[in-house]
Amino acid sequence: MYRYDEFDREFVAARVAQFRDQVARRISGELSEDNFKPLRLHNGVYLQLHAYMLRVAVPYGTLNSSQMRMLAHIARKYDRDYGHFTTRQNIQFNWPKLADIPNILEDLATVEMHAIQTSGNCIRNVTADHFAGAASDEVADPRPYAEILRQWSTIHPEFLHLPRKFKIAVIGSSNDRAAMQFHDIGLEVRKNDAGELGLRVFVGGGLGRTPMVGKLIRDWLPEEDMLSYCEAILRVYNLYGRRDNKYKARIKILVHETGLEELKKDIEAEFDRIRDSVLKLPEDDVEAIRAYFAPPDFATLPAEDSGLKQAKLDDRSFARWVDQNVSEHAQSGYGIVTVALKDTGEAPGDATSAQMDVLADLGQDYSHDELRVSHEQNVILPHVKLSDLPVVYQALTEAGMASPNAGLITDIIACPGLDYCALATARSIPVAQELSQRFADLDRQNEIGELKLKISGCINACGHHHVGHIGILGVDKRGEEMYQVTLGGSADEQAAVGEIVGRGFSSDEIGNAVETIVNTYLTKRLADDETFLDAYRRLGALPFKEALYPAKEAA
Repeated sequence: MYRYDEFDREFVAARVAQFRDQVARRISGELSEDNFKPLRLHNGVYLQLHAYMLRVAVPYGTLNSSQMRMLAHIARKYDRDYGHFTTRQNIQFNWPKLADIPNILEDLATVEMHAIQTSGNCIRNVTADHFAGAASDEVADPRPYAEILRQWSTIHPEFLHLPRKFKIAVIGSSNDRAAMQFHDIGLEVRKNDAGELGLRVFVGGGLGRTPMVGKLIRDWLPEEDMLSYCEAILRVYNLYGRRDNKYKARIKILVHETGLEELKKDIEAEFDRIRDSVLKLPEDDVEAIRAYFAPPDFATLPAEDSGLKQAKLDDRSFARWVDQNVSEHAQSGYGIVTVALKDTGEAPGDATSAQMDVLADLGQDYSHDELRVSHEQNVILPHVKLSDLPVVYQALTEAGMASPNAGLITDIIACPGLDYCALATARSIPVAQELSQRFADLDRQNEIGELKLKISGCINACGHHHVGHIGILGVDKRGEEMYQVTLGGSADEQAAVGEIVGRGFSSDEIGNAVETIVNTYLTKRLADDETFLDAYRRLGALPFKEALYPAKEAA
């Protein structure tokens, strides 16, 4: 992991002291809320429906056990004993008192964490594949690139007041586990025929009011030119991005309205102008950053563990969890554990302080002191010996975090919705809870197979509903909460925006609507191993529409 140097420590400490003074002036009335708003947003503080909310950055989703324990401490001392892991690999605390937030930021600084640029029209937290540095299909660990981008973008003087917020994601595999093509800039680390590392560059992806898949603008970019090319994109966007209408201010709209080829001419011209400046990445600097992400000191182990085999035979529940929540590791004898924060009836992504402490202990004792936050609102133990899986499972079971549902229908993504968010138009959490209870039977979940269900409480799409295999969008219709359904979305390397199937459903109807969709899939699929998404792409929307909206109703 990257560690703060003296500059980082002094910079974060100065920001905390500055914000402490700003908070004091707001509480005294010297600063109005309107004057305070841009100051708090620069420090990750939102004003939600009922209280201030603090969003803490987890750069590229990587943290250690001390940092996880600090998050538990904050939940316990300053909040209501829980935190909410988000789809940007961050964590939000929904109930801090404004007067306490400087103390929270001061505590975070002791473990090299902060909340800078987690909000506002700036370059937000850079995200990455949550299996980075562990995945067996990885060309290279993307986190060094994400860290370089983090350092470059933090308080970048030209990009602190962009037309709109700006998001970057980096992956190191052709398998996209980070929704890379739905970012303003998406980067895929790859190798050319000569074995040299470089990047594919996508631009103009995004969700929200106008969902768009990012466009490939560069199939090959030398590694050393990463910052120069990203800077060229940002400069062109900052120059031409709309500032008269926030709904049309994202770079995806600029790409759409200008056209990729026309915009690319401007980007390439700017790139040619700056590429030989100090923005060119020296190999020594890249290697120095890579050293922070060197693989742990793995033990030499066989690919299979006899004790694990026997444990699976002895305990069907454990076997189910291993098969669903443990992924292949690049290192023989290890596995990647997905801890699904989606226990039946619970709010997706929420973790109590006690659960965070358990995760910290497991990360320290069994995962080389590493944890990850995924954009799917789960926590990852990236480096677990296969022989340690039984004890890890037991600890997770006791903490209520052993749901064997990673990637299944109850592994739901959901935003906080109208229970918390001032922008929301409908509730998300109760819908997620009802659906997780409806589909709680594990045999049925496994019969359904891989199915990504995602729920947003407004058009801003923080729950990524556009890219759910089944997406649910809550809207307000004449004072009533209604839920619009989309089908066929995908956030992986075959990125796609879901199709709206028809009229919305009330909160009383949405559960039955999802049930109808699932039953239609089970009836129509060609074989047990045809996934929902594959079946939808083969069948199209028509059979699902016919099941949801019978002919009699349509007439």
